[in-house]
Amino acid sequence: MKQVPAIVVDDEFKLNESQAIIKFLVEAFPQVADHWYPKELFKRAQINSILAWYHTNLRRGTLNFVIHSTFAPVFGLPLDPEAAAEDEKVLSGSLAHIESFWLKGDGPFLLGSSQPSIADLGLACEIMELEVVDDGARERILSPHQKILKWIDATKNATQPYFDEFHALLPQVKQTLQNKI
Repeated sequence: MKQVPAIVVDDEFKLNESQAIIKFLVEAFPQVADHWYPKELFKRAQINSILAWYHTNLRRGTLNFVIHSTFAPVFGLPLDPEAAAEDEKVLSGSLAHIESFWLKGDGPFLLGSSQPSIADLGLACEIMELEVVDDGARERILSPHQKILKWIDATKNATQPYFDEFHALLPQVKQTLQNKI
């Protein structure tokens, strides 16, 4: 496959793409709590809708911003402030959309839920990638989005200690990148 992330089950079944993997794991292990990926058709469809939206909006903005503002030298490319500025617009628009559309309702999680879903986990982890960029840029992007910050904290708290374990590498990546620039 030569793609990350990927899983291999019993040397027979191979699967890549994080969302496909997480959906597979939820189905393969029925003891996983229903709130992660509800069996109820309409709730599951809403989660799928968020995940489909994520790839062409939040993911595009975050990934491209991180590459153009920070990661490019790792690939032997120059930083591209003009492209990063355009990527930041996509990212900021995506964050505003999450706040106004997906973070509605009484609960602290997407769709107003009282418990996190795989969509909360995927989108929050995507935004956490901003931990590797310059502190000023991250602050500029995230500070107008207080609902996003509260939601990330709720997701983080609901998934401890795993959230911190998963993201523990980010400060090291940031330091390595700063040393290369």
